[in-house]
Amino acid sequence: MSLFSFRSVFRPMFRSRSLLLALFLLPLVHAPAAFAHGSHGGGGSETLEEGEFDFTPIVTVEWHGGFDNNLEDKPRHDALDGLLGGAFEWGLSNGGSLTIEAAVGPALVWGEAEHFYGKVHAHGDHDEHGHDEHAHEDDHEDHGDEEHDDHDDHDHDHDHDHDHDHDHDDHGHEDDHDDHDDHDDHDDHDDHDDHDDHGHEDHGHGPAEFKRTDVRGYLSVRYAPNDRLSFTVDWAPYYVTRDQGEDIEGLKNEVGGEVLWALGDGDVDFALGDGLEDVVDGLFLLVRHRQGWESDGVYIGNYTDPRIGLGFNINELNVTMDAGPRFYVPGSYSGLDQRTDFAGEVELSVPIGDVTLFVHWQPTYSGTDAPGWGVGWQHHVGTGMTFSF
Repeated sequence: MSLFSFRSVFRPMFRSRSLLLALFLLPLVHAPAAFAHGSHGGGGSETLEEGEFDFTPIVTVEWHGGFDNNLEDKPRHDALDGLLGGAFEWGLSNGGSLTIEAAVGPALVWGEAEHFYGKVHAHGDHDEHGHDEHAHEDDHEDHGDEEHDDHDDHDHDHDHDHDHDHDHDDHGHEDDHDDHDDHDDHDDHDDHDDHDDHGHEDHGHGPAEFKRTDVRGYLSVRYAPNDRLSFTVDWAPYYVTRDQGEDIEGLKNEVGGEVLWALGDGDVDFALGDGLEDVVDGLFLLVRHRQGWESDGVYIGNYTDPRIGLGFNINELNVTMDAGPRFYVPGSYSGLDQRTDFAGEVELSVPIGDVTLFVHWQPTYSGTDAPGWGVGWQHHVGTGMTFSF
């Protein structure tokens, strides 16, 4: 039995006006969450012979939430995604494969939109967004110029954790200053409620309100020269459909690459009599690099994750876990230095006919205390199902 039902959990996203084009291209696509189910090295659970071709349509539905507990207001996001896509796979020599995966679909957003990992939420920005004008005008005068320079340079952005990965746009406040629409509403107490939701409900002080429907997509190319080694590059666009709170209408972008090497054959099943001495067959190494931009074009930063992982089966249940340091380089907008955090992931999945149920948890720990950032944990959790046809 092939092991590692590996999935690159959706962090998908998509493009503004090219949405219709993407919908026509859906037959060419496949989503990260469910699409990457397969062995760590080469292709999926069934290896294609050289010259063979396969296409698998896939629909994935997932609820996921992000909890930035290391930040002052403990911001959070919740979303329900529905992705329609598919995977093209070509069989190569030596048990290798070439796979193109893509997906696109709606993302129903509660709280804030998902953002790239490490996005800084400067307290001054939050004050300037509303509290300054109601209670901290002196702070606004003292720090406004500096923060507006910050906005001119980078109009804010973010990740998830997500990674998650998984991202709270400090940009919405720029729109508030430029348009004054939200502030007019704020005066009417309509957007004031929205602002309260952002400051309290969206930041972990209560249930988040439903905000809007965004669009997200995913495109990846994976080359596996054999059944133990693979190279992947991907693009995860996310389109914010309108200005709201700290979210700015526009296209967020996340790009990344990954190298994965399975140390064993990936065939570990404790239900079939395998013991701890067989665990080595389930070990793998991976190096992942990702970069992210906010919807206003601000470069949030990049990170590199070298990880060691383990995958095994218990009957039909697949368990995959990995962990390692995260070398994070913030964008210049943040004014912060690079740092080393810790990141990991645990995922469970089980196939039931043509449906695969999954749940995953991505914890990240930072020991750095800095303006707009803090010491502590961030969590990204999700659960859903994938239908393959």
